[in-house]
Amino acid sequence: MEYKIKNMDEQEFQRKYLNLKILKGIQTYLKSEGEEESVVYPIRVPQELLYQMVKLQGAESADKLVHHIFTIGLSIWSERLFQESFGAPENLKAFIQLMKERESKEK
Repeated sequence: MEYKIKNMDEQEFQRKYLNLKILKGIQTYLKSEGEEESVVYPIRVPQELLYQMVKLQGAESADKLVHHIFTIGLSIWSERLFQESFGAPENLKAFIQLMKERESKEK
């Protein structure tokens, strides 16, 4: 499948741009090891998992485990988003180049 970066319409460009912003945010979050976080409540987890982790290792360990599971899922999801949006690093580079070209034309 040939990647036609130059011929993409505005809607496709905006979709890829937003996906790139999402991927960049995920990358920053994962590098910060959760330091840069927002809280979403409630998060659903298997009750038995939580119960046994608290019972065996305490509440803090259970919280760390839930966060670890979340980061693994986030990593997998972001890889899928990257594949759907860009497919390969070369396509991402071409899109970034297109963004730079458009930005310089707007100035």
